[in-house]
Amino acid sequence: MSNNYIKNIAIVGAAGQQGKHVVNALLATGKHSVTAVTREDSTNTDSIASGVTIKKVNYENQDSLVTALKGQDCLIITMSVQAPPGTSEKLIEAAAKAGVPWILPNEWGSDYNNEQLSKDIFIGVVAQKNRALIEKLGVSSWIGISCGFWYQYSLGTSPILYGFDFQNRAVTFYDEGKQPLNTSTWEQTALAVAKILSLPISGAGSDEMTLEKDFKNTYANINSFRLSQKDMFESVKRVTGTTDADWKINYQPSKERYEEGLKQYQGGDRMGFGKLLYARMFYPGLEVPDPINEKLGLPKEDLDECTKGAIERSEMIAKSRGAGAS
Repeated sequence: MSNNYIKNIAIVGAAGQQGKHVVNALLATGKHSVTAVTREDSTNTDSIASGVTIKKVNYENQDSLVTALKGQDCLIITMSVQAPPGTSEKLIEAAAKAGVPWILPNEWGSDYNNEQLSKDIFIGVVAQKNRALIEKLGVSSWIGISCGFWYQYSLGTSPILYGFDFQNRAVTFYDEGKQPLNTSTWEQTALAVAKILSLPISGAGSDEMTLEKDFKNTYANINSFRLSQKDMFESVKRVTGTTDADWKINYQPSKERYEEGLKQYQGGDRMGFGKLLYARMFYPGLEVPDPINEKLGLPKEDLDECTKGAIERSEMIAKSRGAGAS
């Protein structure tokens, strides 16, 4: 640590969908040295940005993890929810042994302090255990990034997420499609991380944010947009030059959709997890946290440009599936 600021940052998942954006945002500040922690057998290191130190580890050997994390001021974990169980715990325990004072755990979504929500979506329970472990070990403090779902991914990847089927021009609204949520782009979330980790650790004036005062063991709520499905639909229609008449519009109770997804998931269908996860976040009356975008100086993004990117993503996915079938 240097002059009351975080300097050395280790990141797991540096070449991943979110991790690569976080790395780029951190490097752009000119304030941080970034280390990518990767598996010994990883073949994805060529995708890691230049200027990043790469340390290969064996997750079955804690000494390997501890050595990689020695001298780091912060550990950022960005991994798929399908990562092997216990991976985060191994990293958290190694970070404590290495004396890493700050951790951004693998929480990129909701504020998991809502116990019922956490139970309903499963990953919230795991997140709670990881936060509790950090606090129990007593070496590191955690910062949770509550950014909602990824906008381009959720809108453009599959109809089971935000409900839009661009290839068949159909949309399924949960309930009336009017429940809002926070949703973020990868770029906005990465910028928020870089801004937070560039703040002083402590000691600034009362009107200035610090890590100790504003972010220690709590959530940073940020977003790109606060939107309902109906809001998204208005953007989709603007981008595509369509009207309601051009779309097949369906409605389904969010609780019914959640139960469908739960049954699929419990029956071994992984697609059911996405269905239950998204349906649960659209339950009527679910509280939507106010973001701290203005305090962090985050930019306002162009909704229609992001929607356009999501639609292009859906077209690319459809093409790749078509190529695979030919």
